[in-house]
Amino acid sequence: MISLAVIRRMSGRDPGEPYRASTPLELLFDLCFVVAVAQTGAQLHHSLEGGHIGAGLLGYAMVFFVIWWAWVNFVWFASAYDTDDVPYRLLTLVQIAGVLVLSAGVPAAFQRYDFRAVAVGYLVIRVAMIGQWLRAAQADPAGRPAALRYAVGISVLQICWLLRLFLPAPWSWVFLVVLVIGELAVPVWAQFRGNATSWHPGHIRDRYGCFTLIVLGEAVASETIAVQSAITDHGLSPALLVLAFGGLLLIFALWWSYFAHEATESLRASPGLSLLWGYVHYGIFAAVAAVGAGLSAATDSVTHTSTLSSPDTGFAVAVPVACYLLLSGWLRRQISRVPGQIFASVLVGVLLVLAAALLAPASVPLAVLAMGVVVALILALNLVIIHRSSRTETR
Repeated sequence: MISLAVIRRMSGRDPGEPYRASTPLELLFDLCFVVAVAQTGAQLHHSLEGGHIGAGLLGYAMVFFVIWWAWVNFVWFASAYDTDDVPYRLLTLVQIAGVLVLSAGVPAAFQRYDFRAVAVGYLVIRVAMIGQWLRAAQADPAGRPAALRYAVGISVLQICWLLRLFLPAPWSWVFLVVLVIGELAVPVWAQFRGNATSWHPGHIRDRYGCFTLIVLGEAVASETIAVQSAITDHGLSPALLVLAFGGLLLIFALWWSYFAHEATESLRASPGLSLLWGYVHYGIFAAVAAVGAGLSAATDSVTHTSTLSSPDTGFAVAVPVACYLLLSGWLRRQISRVPGQIFASVLVGVLLVLAAALLAPASVPLAVLAMGVVVALILALNLVIIHRSSRTETR
């Protein structure tokens, strides 16, 4: 860990630095994103509960992208240029303030597609990020071209985000797609011309693991609050017990499956795939966070306080679980080159999870429990395959 100094030269960190883990400031930054993720999950739950599935999913995809992208940009910059001095901490404080403003605007973005508060919060975050990149460009000659491209790209896109607020539909939606593509293209443009920034594979893996815990924690919190409210209003029932256990088993199996594979060495050996690894995590994080909203909708179904049909409730849990399994399994296959049997088992698991949703008309709690059992069994099978493969390699 670096000791605090008033100011340091912002040269690139050593990508081979041992024991590089999240700093207390980074963990504080993550905790502030808990608010944004919780707001987004709660609004998705309300949309599902009211039967507004299409509108809810669209709002969720847009808002979660902004949250995820703001977090991603901070993480990769910090991995390369974290000086932990006074200017760095103050600019991070500005970004934290932007995250809180963004979080406050989530309900309006969902309910009325009013993105003004979200845009203001995102503006604050990105302006501070521009300051960080300009500082890196001034202090690090080797990384200056990439840093300047980041600063220019972010600046142009941020102006475009503000202009979008004044466009009428449907042009505002068309422009939104263009802006998302532009945001994703900036790192590609910046990194693959000249010297790439010196991000640390182990640190990146640790940071993504932290955000995984955030979205899993949000899923746990969503289910806990929903079950607690149901018990308060309707009393404890066998159905609620089965649902609570099934949800807990499902979340625990998702946690274990994510952390069962170490990606650090794979990222170090295949730096060209790092952007793919980072980008696919948007779907992984969004899927895990959506599981919490699905479990809350399942609780509403048990207490008969939801307008969502039983089949739709089952798929509200099954679809994000299936997306998580598919994306994480495919990404692992691309990055780590795991045995082919593992990805085949994941595909079978995806089909079984979706099939388990068909049990929802008979019993939503039973459907959730079946999904948890399926994910746990697929995890157990994968662990056996990995163990046998490692034993074969050591002979």
